[in-house]
Amino acid sequence: MRLTHAIPATLALVFMTMVTAAPAMAHKASDSFLYLDLDRSEIRIDVALRDMELLVRMDRNRDNSITWQELQARRAAITRVVEQGITLSSASGAACSLAGQQWGVSRHSDGRYVAGLYRVNCPAGEAPARLEYNLLFDRDTLHRGLLEIRQDGSTVLTAMAPDKNSIRLTEQTTGLWTTFASFTYEGVVHLLIGLDHMLFLLILVLPATLVTTRSKGDPEASLKQRVIQLAGIVTAFTAAHSLTLALSALGLVRLPIAWVETVIALSIALAALNVAWPILGRKTWKLAFGFGLIHGFGFASVLSDLTSGTPSLAVALAGFNLGVELGQLALLLVGFPLLYMLGHNHLYQRAVVPMILLGVGTVSLIWVAERATQI
Repeated sequence: MRLTHAIPATLALVFMTMVTAAPAMAHKASDSFLYLDLDRSEIRIDVALRDMELLVRMDRNRDNSITWQELQARRAAITRVVEQGITLSSASGAACSLAGQQWGVSRHSDGRYVAGLYRVNCPAGEAPARLEYNLLFDRDTLHRGLLEIRQDGSTVLTAMAPDKNSIRLTEQTTGLWTTFASFTYEGVVHLLIGLDHMLFLLILVLPATLVTTRSKGDPEASLKQRVIQLAGIVTAFTAAHSLTLALSALGLVRLPIAWVETVIALSIALAALNVAWPILGRKTWKLAFGFGLIHGFGFASVLSDLTSGTPSLAVALAGFNLGVELGQLALLLVGFPLLYMLGHNHLYQRAVVPMILLGVGTVSLIWVAERATQI
């Protein structure tokens, strides 16, 4: 096989393997919520029931539904797992103990969470100065612990991750830069691990990379024209999802996350169909803007469950949105030149592109079916 044929064939194989092997991921990532009040020496921890089920078997009858009775029966085991996953210590390095105050179930945008409120007791009456979080990281490296720290009337938001599982609390309350930097990073990660968003971007960009009969004789004009087309698509998608991300994260507009995830999956399938049969029109930027509105609600699922009405939330929102854009830009800087180069290859146009559209459309419809059952 010639090299010009080997590259698109290899690309198709890698892409189809990735798509077909990928789990039907819900857009809402695995998150827990930690609310630390240093003035009151209290910490509240909320862990999704679906995540806690990975650590403590609660669904005894295997009916995919956890009742209050099943939850109560495993309370001791749940409490033990949570307390082992969170460590607080004083400035001297002495371990602080957690004394349970309240226990029950809370509700976030993606369902029910087991919630516990603890009093933090450090030796010699010291204040907690360091927090280490290790819950679920050994089961899911994409899991995040979203942490809110309150002290002296100020609030800081940050995220705990496998490579950032320990923080000095005194350093976290000195300003808003930590919040901005932390959520900028999380925005990049969220875009790059969100397979549904990545596939949607791929389908949006794909038409701008394919050679048409009209443009074959003028490659310079063709490239310029396609870059302008790409800029319009990216601008429309960015404007749309930034708008709804802000509206949702600030609590001005809220939509059920299960409904949002289902429509996101449907948007990918429709976008793939539209490449082959432009039932929604050839104005790709309009498609990007329309579906970008619903994708913004999906992005907001990371932030919307944190306490609203604080200056830190606005900073977190700005940082997260910047991170999403940086991740999107990184994908385009790598992907567009490669796809444009392949767009001149006959095998790529006639075989690889149809395989991509078929694979993306099939996986998206599977997501629609699975997510629709959660509505």
